[in-house]
Amino acid sequence: MHIVITGASRGIGAELAARFRAEGHEVTGTGRRGGGDLVALDVTRPEEFTALAAHVGARPVDLLICNAGIYPDKGQSLDTGYPAAMWAESLATNVTGVFLTVQTLLPNLRTAEAAKIAIISSQMASHTRAPGGSYIYRASKAAALNLGRNLAADLAPEGISVGIYHPGWVRTDMGGAAAEISVTEAAHGLIARFAALGPASTGCFETWDGRAHPY
Repeated sequence: MHIVITGASRGIGAELAARFRAEGHEVTGTGRRGGGDLVALDVTRPEEFTALAAHVGARPVDLLICNAGIYPDKGQSLDTGYPAAMWAESLATNVTGVFLTVQTLLPNLRTAEAAKIAIISSQMASHTRAPGGSYIYRASKAAALNLGRNLAADLAPEGISVGIYHPGWVRTDMGGAAAEISVTEAAHGLIARFAALGPASTGCFETWDGRAHPY
């Protein structure tokens, strides 16, 4: 398979890339600064998607994993925090960046047999998890969930399946040291979810360990 992973420079993205390569798959990973085996891509900069398209060329993409994301609003004050610039950057990364990635690689997905798109969202996108706080992150991940559901509807007639996933509370720079699971556990579970994704489950919102998550 040819697998494209955004945000592959660290954390879950880097672990997924390493595991897929170890299994013998061709992996195109992206990172904001590029370098090594990473294609430089800042998903908040629309002009940089041209370089991604040129790098991939005409090769089919069997699995696209939209993993790039940020969580800048931890600990923000409702009274004085959540500045407009933080909203703009988060939505550009977590929502628009996902859409532009899919749009850029759609020709490559269409030439693959039974292509799949995996969008990394969060359980914080669900209306059932609303304890307050983290307004920007919650809103952006809810939008990513909605985007994935609608892409699933539009792409189903073409045989392209779309899944949306909560990767778990993972011990990464984003998740923090107190998180519940390791990057290794998260990647192992997510790879199983991607393998199970197909026309019958397109539009699903699932946890890393295979549980259906309420929208």
